[in-house]
Amino acid sequence: MDTLDKKVNTGELETRVKEVYREVALEPKAERHFEIGRSLAEKLGYPPEALYRIPEESVESLAGVGYHFDLVELKPGECVLDLGSGSGTDIFFAAQSVGPTGKVVGVDMTDAQLEKTERLRKSGNIKNVELIKNYIESLPFKDGEFDAVISNGVINLSANKSKVFGEITRVLKSGGRLAISDIVSSRPLSERIKSSAELWASCIGGAIPLWEYFRLIEKFRCNLVRYRDNPQYHFLTHDDVMDKYGIKSISLLAMKSP
Repeated sequence: MDTLDKKVNTGELETRVKEVYREVALEPKAERHFEIGRSLAEKLGYPPEALYRIPEESVESLAGVGYHFDLVELKPGECVLDLGSGSGTDIFFAAQSVGPTGKVVGVDMTDAQLEKTERLRKSGNIKNVELIKNYIESLPFKDGEFDAVISNGVINLSANKSKVFGEITRVLKSGGRLAISDIVSSRPLSERIKSSAELWASCIGGAIPLWEYFRLIEKFRCNLVRYRDNPQYHFLTHDDVMDKYGIKSISLLAMKSP
C-alpha cells in the first residue's frame, strides 16, 4: 500500500506547510492550533538545563510533538541527520550530545526556518551543525552516511511516507538508529480530511494509522525496538477529529537491520 494520497493536492500542501512553518519561525507568539516553545519542550520531556544551552530564539519556535533523545542515546563522534529541522532546537540539542568530533545535519524545505537556524548557528559559533535545503523524500546523501536519523512531527506532513522511510533506510548505516516523534491515528482518516491541505499542514490530515506506520518502518529493513504514546501533547483545536480518529503523538526507536 503506497502512502501517496491522490486526494491531496501536493503543490497546495507544500505551499501551506511552508506558510505555517514560516510563521512558526518568524512569529512564535502568534496564536495557532498547536503549542510551540519552551513550555511545550519541558512538557514533552526536554531537560530544562539542556534547553538553556540552546539559543532562546530556537527554543521559542520549537514545534515538535514529542521527545526521543532518551531513546536514541546519541554518542560523541556520531553523525546524525534531522529530517525537518525547523528552527533548530533538535539539531542544537543533538550537537551537544555528539560533541566537537560529531556532526548534525538538518534538512528542511522552509527558507525562513533555515535562515533563522543558520543565523543562530553562526552567532553561537556552533561548528558541528550543517543545514541543507531539501525535501525529505529525496535526500542528497550517500548510502550509509549516518549513525542515527531523528525527526520530530514532520513525517506526517509528507504525502509519500513510503519514499521517506526508504530514504531513511538508505542513508542509515547498518545497525543505525531511527528515533521519531510523530502524529498517528488509530484508524484511517476520512477522504474529506485527507483531501484538505489545511488539515495536512496542521499535522492532522497526513496522520496514518499506527499499524501502518510500523509496517512502513519494518518494510524498509528497520526493526521497531520501542515506542510510547505522548499523552502530554495536545492540539489546541479540532478535538472532535482527535477523538473520532484517535489522533495522538508517539515517540519510537527502530534499528536498521545489519
